[in-house]
Amino acid sequence: MTHATPPALTPAARRVVFSSTLGFTLMFAAWVMFAIVGLPIRKQLGLSDAQFTLLAALPVLTGSLLRLPAGLLADRFGGKRLFVINTLLTALFSLALCFAHSYNTLLALALGVGLAGASFAVGNSWIAQWVPVERRGLSLGTFGAGNAGASLTKLLAPLLIVALPAAIPFIGGWRFVPFLIGLLLIACAAVIQFGAPADRVSASPRTLADWLAPLKFAQVWRFGLYYVVFFGAYVALSLYLPKFYVDTYKVSLPEAGLLTALFIFPASLLRPLGGYLSDRFGPRSVTLAAFVVMLLALAPLITLAAPGLSAVLTLTLVLGIGMGVGKASTYTLVAQWFPRDMGVVGGLVGLLGGLGGFFLPLIFSALKPSLGSHAAFQTLLVTTLLATAVFLVSMLRLRARGLRPALA
Repeated sequence: MTHATPPALTPAARRVVFSSTLGFTLMFAAWVMFAIVGLPIRKQLGLSDAQFTLLAALPVLTGSLLRLPAGLLADRFGGKRLFVINTLLTALFSLALCFAHSYNTLLALALGVGLAGASFAVGNSWIAQWVPVERRGLSLGTFGAGNAGASLTKLLAPLLIVALPAAIPFIGGWRFVPFLIGLLLIACAAVIQFGAPADRVSASPRTLADWLAPLKFAQVWRFGLYYVVFFGAYVALSLYLPKFYVDTYKVSLPEAGLLTALFIFPASLLRPLGGYLSDRFGPRSVTLAAFVVMLLALAPLITLAAPGLSAVLTLTLVLGIGMGVGKASTYTLVAQWFPRDMGVVGGLVGLLGGLGGFFLPLIFSALKPSLGSHAAFQTLLVTTLLATAVFLVSMLRLRARGLRPALA
């Protein structure tokens, strides 16, 4: 059986993929910055582990809950317009952190910074408006590689924190990180506004019921569960690992950031590969392979009595490979099942995955007293086993009914 060659991307579509990926990279750096800047804040304000975890995870909650409405608005009014507005609002909240001096103020502004997380749903919708479905796996994977923005925070934030003395008003110490991120986001919004093509949305009117109709399908919610494992767990570990390395292995903050980046790089930069493989071999087999890779990495992490630092680094790197590929294959499934509804369906799937990124760190912290420092990996193993079982059962049921046997 031969396959027709998919149409090439137009120059305008390429600018959309580039602009959305650039913006999402910076927005993701803002979204998870409290995993690093929260550590000196913890010391400065004398925060408990629970207070620190809440501060680091709170932006994930905002960004997750807003993904569905953000995707819906992007479908209706255009991705470029929503992306620019979202970027500017996030920049304002980031800059406002420079003036925060109390824990409650930090919590309130962290909710605002969480707007950055909604950019994922906006970008997915924007790309779907320009890229043909045959090319969406690679395009969405390239866009999703903006998750690597987390590595910018982990690698550069510790250096920025010591670049200016903390005594300098408003921008000294940890405040320099949100200050610089805010300026970069404003510059990025300008690049998108003047460099990306004008919005192109469907002129056919659709009611709110029409937009939300796909949410009644079980596939949508299953995709959300898969994304909890591939993306939610990625966000959770991005927030959890710096503190884990500092507390468990007594490394410095810059070293903890570097070690965490070794997990983030494959979990982010392999997302385009996951999209390409999904376009080439089908997202079903790629998703299953990603689950298997994750399980193979998690099993030794909980069976070893006291895994050394080198073992943890190696296994989390493998874990990141599975996550990076699985994030892309999941959204290729979304694009194949719901090609006209990437904003709303992709928004809900992203919402569920993001909520996983919010709740999992809280679960890690709650279970640590009873399960020890590796409670995070035990929790992720159980979650991954559950998602894998749901995937296999749903795939077999669809195959038995003769419905879309190549999909899950």
